[in-house]
Amino acid sequence: MSLLEITRGESPLVLGLPHTGTDLPEEVAERLNDTGRALADTDWHIHNLYSGLDGDVTSVRTTVHRYAIDVNRDPSGESLYPGQNTTGLCPLTDFDGQSIYRAGMEPDAEEVERRRAAFHAPYHAALEAELERVRARHGFAILYDCHSIRSQIPFLFDGRLPDFNIGTYLGATCDPDIEFSVLEICEAAEGYTSILNGRFKGGWTTRHYGRPGDGLHAIQMELAQSTYMEEAPPWPYDSARAERLRTHLKTILETLIRWRPA
Repeated sequence: MSLLEITRGESPLVLGLPHTGTDLPEEVAERLNDTGRALADTDWHIHNLYSGLDGDVTSVRTTVHRYAIDVNRDPSGESLYPGQNTTGLCPLTDFDGQSIYRAGMEPDAEEVERRRAAFHAPYHAALEAELERVRARHGFAILYDCHSIRSQIPFLFDGRLPDFNIGTYLGATCDPDIEFSVLEICEAAEGYTSILNGRFKGGWTTRHYGRPGDGLHAIQMELAQSTYMEEAPPWPYDSARAERLRTHLKTILETLIRWRPA
């Protein structure tokens, strides 16, 4: 099983793709119950949605499903959203709060550490290497972390999620001009809704790599899946909706590629 898919561009922009993989190691799959094996919490089709929008971006994708280990969680296991419902480093439930493991088959601390070393660490080693390569070339790098989620999940948030959910950890992870530029594009997109640092303020990846003072800028985009697909099994891609959305995503990527520090 190939763990990583890496494409290299020469622009300052790097795309992170942490949750589009659907591969499960056999030793993980055999522990999961039917709910877990359904893989409902995949960021379905996100790598295809962004594919071809600009040929000069770098991308790093893990093919391993987040139920094996979530590479967008703190490797220490610390919660990103204390006091709120969320899922952990090795999730025990799905986004609806339902157990994904067969009774008594949940991973213990030793198993979690094994998965961290096998799947979490290689993804971040690759992502860090590409960010450093890009920063060495340009003097700075921008990480755009690509995500999607169902627009309605009562276990995680109330009501309906906006279409564009931009996360910069309250402005800490990137230059203010990057944050403003992306928000401006989203707010101008007719027929779409958007929010900055709402329910999703940026996961561990955004918070970990976003160090503007060091020339490393990070921004997360969490898309409501209703913008480009059907939010029910078998989770089909809707080409018409997707192409409309891709117009705005292309504008975002092109804007970030052109951005330069003041």
